[in-house]
Amino acid sequence: MAWIDMVPEEKAEGKLGELYKKYMEPWGGVDNIMKIHSLNVKSMETHFNLYAHLMRGRSELSKIQREMIAVVVSTINKCHY
Repeated sequence: MAWIDMVPEEKAEGKLGELYKKYMEPWGGVDNIMKIHSLNVKSMETHFNLYAHLMRGRSELSKIQREMIAVVVSTINKCHY
């Protein structure tokens, strides 16, 4: 299994610390899909902005339809969503 080095929440400083606070989930941490970018803060911001645009930006698909697509793709990929 591949592994990507990530900065844990308690060690995040500066801009990374700010982004971690912004992207903190209700369960009290940052999702790994975001933390894989922790060594490249610009990449993290870009990833989040793309995700936000796809899920909440202007679209002919409703929010529910977009969430349903994400659930189906995650299920196919055997990924917790």
